[in-house]
Amino acid sequence: MSFIDQLKTLPQYLIPQHLLSVLVHKLMHLRLGGFTHWCIKKFIGLYKVDMSLAQEPDPHAYPFFNAFFTRALKADARPLAKTDFVSPVDGAVSQIGQIKQGCIFQAKGHSFTATELLATSPEHAAIFDEGLFTTIYLSPRDYHRIHMPVTGQLTKMTYIPGKLFSVNQRTVSVVPRLFARNERLVCYFDTEYGQIALVLVGAIFVGSMETVWAGKITPPYTQDIKHWDYSKEDAPILQKGEELGRFNMGSTIVLLTEADKIIWADSLQSGSPVQMGQALSQ
Repeated sequence: MSFIDQLKTLPQYLIPQHLLSVLVHKLMHLRLGGFTHWCIKKFIGLYKVDMSLAQEPDPHAYPFFNAFFTRALKADARPLAKTDFVSPVDGAVSQIGQIKQGCIFQAKGHSFTATELLATSPEHAAIFDEGLFTTIYLSPRDYHRIHMPVTGQLTKMTYIPGKLFSVNQRTVSVVPRLFARNERLVCYFDTEYGQIALVLVGAIFVGSMETVWAGKITPPYTQDIKHWDYSKEDAPILQKGEELGRFNMGSTIVLLTEADKIIWADSLQSGSPVQMGQALSQ
């Protein structure tokens, strides 16, 4: 962490994070015809987006920018590895490892607890003690739909209000406990490998998080934690690789597992690029 990094991060403490994110959300849904299509083509060129993988490769087919940003991929674009767990998103591994004494590593000099991340009791968070975690960052150029890493049945969902710091590498290295401070949505699933938690972390300009079973969660933003509990009779069962939800703009997911259930693939480390469906476990 350098003084320059700290200085460049300082404005994020001062700007109206939620107001700006609401404005970006509105802009992303404006239907501006030719201007929208010009913006999409500029974005494709700037970030080198491979539109040949998109279900709809023609930029002119998207009526507003968010429709392009959350575009679907062709059915065969992301084959599923035959390992126990696969990556739920396209992105880059920020960190991967074990939850040690309830703590999750964020960056050099920074960590946070599972209790803080999940905004739950220490007793409930203890489910994941000595389990595994991985944090995956989605950049603006990445595919922004989120899929199941393993087949599971939804048991609970929690929306936790919070800040909207950027989740890029610089900010993660500077802001203490960032992922436990930002707005987030925690989805719990029962699987054949025990319980998992998939945490969708909001960030500046991430104007919306949504799931396939509950629709759009934000905006509007609230000041209160919200809980949804699902019975076995009513809860959806999502298959490995099935769509779970989506982000607007770039953000991060954090995946937690119980102890002694799986082993992360040896090839994965901080900075490793991943694609949805790629093997996470051995």
